[in-house]
Amino acid sequence: MSKSAKTIFAFGIYFAVLGTILIVAPNILLTLFGVPTTNEVWIRVAGVLVIVLAFYYIQAARKELVDFFQWTLYTRSSAIVFFTAFVLLGFVKPALILFGAIDLAGAIWTGLALRARRA
Repeated sequence: MSKSAKTIFAFGIYFAVLGTILIVAPNILLTLFGVPTTNEVWIRVAGVLVIVLAFYYIQAARKELVDFFQWTLYTRSSAIVFFTAFVLLGFVKPALILFGAIDLAGAIWTGLALRARRA
């Protein structure tokens, strides 16, 4: 597995863990980030979607789908913009920016690995 594939694989594992937490014990995570707890199903639906994304990331890494790796640079680096906007609009506490920072750090890691691959 290439270095760039390993970054995508690691992100897939992160998504799998996050999705599992959102399905099994969402209120623990919500409380940590200052979001009101809920018994609504939607947070668990989001968890399922995150697990689906985890599958795509893991399979793309296993198959060395470099185009996919490059596409994720745009989406993962944009998450911090949306999460920061949600904070600035007062929808959520600033702790949510941490998730955006994780996405951005992952995108930078993948981008650097892709750049080294090209060199």
